[in-house]
Amino acid sequence: MIHDVIVVGSGAAGLTAALALAEKLKVLVLAKGELTGGSTSWAQGGIAAVLDAGDTFENHISDTMIAGAGLNRRETVEFVIERAPHAINRLVELGVPFNTEGEALHLTREGGHSHRRIVHVNDATGWAVEEALLRAAEANPNITLLPGRACIDLITGRHEAERYSGSGRVWGVYALDQTTGTVEAHTARATILATGGAGRVYQFSTAPRGATGDGIAMAWRAGARVSNMEMMQFHPTCLYNLDVKNFLITEAVRGEGGHLLNPRTGHRYMPDYDERAELAPRDIVARANDSEIKRDGLDFVHLDISHQPPEFVREHFPNIHEKLLGLGIDMTRQPIPVVPAQHYTCGGILIDLNGRTDLPGLYAAGECTESGLHGANRLASNSLLECFVFGEAAAADILARWDQFDAPPAVRAWDESRVTDSDEEVVIKQNWTEIRRFMWNYVGIVRTTKRLERAAHRIDLLTGEVEDYYGHFRVSTDLIELRNLLQCAQLIVRSALQRKESRGLHYTLDYPDLLAQAADTVLVP
Repeated sequence: MIHDVIVVGSGAAGLTAALALAEKLKVLVLAKGELTGGSTSWAQGGIAAVLDAGDTFENHISDTMIAGAGLNRRETVEFVIERAPHAINRLVELGVPFNTEGEALHLTREGGHSHRRIVHVNDATGWAVEEALLRAAEANPNITLLPGRACIDLITGRHEAERYSGSGRVWGVYALDQTTGTVEAHTARATILATGGAGRVYQFSTAPRGATGDGIAMAWRAGARVSNMEMMQFHPTCLYNLDVKNFLITEAVRGEGGHLLNPRTGHRYMPDYDERAELAPRDIVARANDSEIKRDGLDFVHLDISHQPPEFVREHFPNIHEKLLGLGIDMTRQPIPVVPAQHYTCGGILIDLNGRTDLPGLYAAGECTESGLHGANRLASNSLLECFVFGEAAAADILARWDQFDAPPAVRAWDESRVTDSDEEVVIKQNWTEIRRFMWNYVGIVRTTKRLERAAHRIDLLTGEVEDYYGHFRVSTDLIELRNLLQCAQLIVRSALQRKESRGLHYTLDYPDLLAQAADTVLVP
């Protein structure tokens, strides 16, 4: 079947783009695992938009710029925030059951926000949004949804059957069908990457298993620039439980009055670090938690909202309350043990306001991009918003310029003639574990040049190993992800070594001061 546009990723950005395009074009959506397997489904908090009478676009813009430590591009921030109310209206039309208060949407508040402006569906907003988008996509005859496809690389002019072209023009993707084990070439006039972040590069992360930076790595290998990869956001409050991986305790618990306490002394320490206390932006709260843990040799700190009425807590956080009860923690009566964990990739593929990358025919949206919205630190609940705005922007640009897109040429089939089935799967597991561990220890919340150089040295050693393995054996999803994780680790470390200051999420003991001029870290392939 011929498709006009390929969308890689079935989360908020990918499905928003697909639905907008499907009004006129045939769209193929590829998902690495299940259609609901991306980060969107995991988002607890909500979506930020100016909907309150006392709030203004300027307030939201200002809050975003302050959280981003001045590294944001103001035109992008204005572009996204002014389109936020429209995005919320569109989701309401699609049937997202946002919490209401009387006739109006219920607005909560999160760290870094000066006003209540977070619309939400209890504490499981992402799941409700994903369900609504997927329902609409499945009902649309112009959208084909293909789960179980692990994309390996972009198809560019280099892969044309008739001639070799160095133009960088993107014609689609090579993808592994996880059921049959065969590699398919999917071609189209335009391709949108909506593949999410690279959180699984770290040992502790709130990201889903598939957040291995696939789109970022593929775009980089094809010749697109990436920007601000050192800006990796750590969420301050991930549940500390050795049996349960990656369970996030939403920002809104602090927004609704939760306190952070030192479990050894019972001291509420956030006012010692910042006048905004628990409502300070995430980078400040994460560093404070990290500092308390390291200074006192703790395994975790406490997040306590038990001073609020039990019914208030149960009503606001039903999913978290139920999950914790199953683990023997009653958050209405006792504190929650929490640790910081990697949470969001603020850098990524460089795009403009139309979602265009450097490569003709290639667009990107969502967490895999660096649009200029987040700068040096993402403001809470601006992430889903970015997905909707740039998913629509990319679709609008493709529709507006459709006559300029040539039909894809014949491309070369995937060549497996010189590889065999792997007999050493242990290599993948060992290298995956090693990357995540040294990235956590050397390229975490607090950095030094020496630690970054150690990480770079290990990446160089592993790159040779992984490329040798990739050259000799048939691809598997695990191998594809390992290759992409390693590529993203390298981009993060290279970017971190280039930044000679501490700004936002990049905090280094060797350069603790802020430079007078905020400048993006742009890497060119």
